[in-house]
Amino acid sequence: MSESHTSIFLTGATGYIGGSVLARLLAHPSAETFNITVVSRQAEKAKKLESFGVNAVVGSMDDYALVEELASKAHVVIDCADADNLPAVEAILRGLRKRHATVGDLSTLIHTSGTGVLTDTAKGLYASDVICDDLNADQIEAIPDTALHRDVDLAVVNADKQGYLKSYIIIPSTIYGIAKNPLVEAGIQNPHSIQIPQIIKPSLGRKQAAVVGKGVSFWPDVSIDDVSELYIVLFDSIVSNPDKTGHGREGYYFGENGEHRWYDISRAVGEALVELGISKDPEPTSFTDEELIKYFGSVCTYN
Repeated sequence: MSESHTSIFLTGATGYIGGSVLARLLAHPSAETFNITVVSRQAEKAKKLESFGVNAVVGSMDDYALVEELASKAHVVIDCADADNLPAVEAILRGLRKRHATVGDLSTLIHTSGTGVLTDTAKGLYASDVICDDLNADQIEAIPDTALHRDVDLAVVNADKQGYLKSYIIIPSTIYGIAKNPLVEAGIQNPHSIQIPQIIKPSLGRKQAAVVGKGVSFWPDVSIDDVSELYIVLFDSIVSNPDKTGHGREGYYFGENGEHRWYDISRAVGEALVELGISKDPEPTSFTDEELIKYFGSVCTYN
């Protein structure tokens, strides 16, 4: 990254992950050399972001022409918006291809995926003994094309293979913790995870804690502080040691610093429901297929 000022386009700036990453970029030792652009659907939040020295454009990630234009002006794109919005990612890729063709810049794309790409069909009934390793490119390359998030991940890696950018994919696991930073204090960023609340909300609705199957599956987890720091560690490594920072098929980075059983999460929810007088029994029961469709839109094949 040889530019005296590094142009960065960050998506998802008002979200849980994106806002946390943005806060760290703003506090970075080289922050004065960053020209950061973000998109916000709300003019009020865009105005607040401007007060932090960020170029905030009012718009949506579904405005693909806008996304393409902003990407074409960026040396670095950090995509934290939506792991499954393939049209938006394709717009980013078109913009970076255009930038490469017109100015010869080999841009950096850091894309956010998720460990849903690693799920199997356990349905909470057993724990697999398979250990996934982000240093094992062959293992990751063998993930089925039909896996969750995989279509977007493959589009990103294929762009790297074509040679007009370098791609890096961060794969966060279950993220926990309440984000605390100046963007949260300003009312710009969502401070809450969506993952464990997805178990809490239906448990409140059915007045009983619940699990998929028996809830015996293990799943990795990571704090919001640690996973947002991972973006900065990766960014710094790309800047300072690009030849030794894996990209493309070797550029997957798992965000993980622990693990849990979903049963244990649901049991904790059940105990809280009892304490609040909402439920009489803390023991989780299995979601029925009808409940899975009601609360999650389909019969889950993971957890």
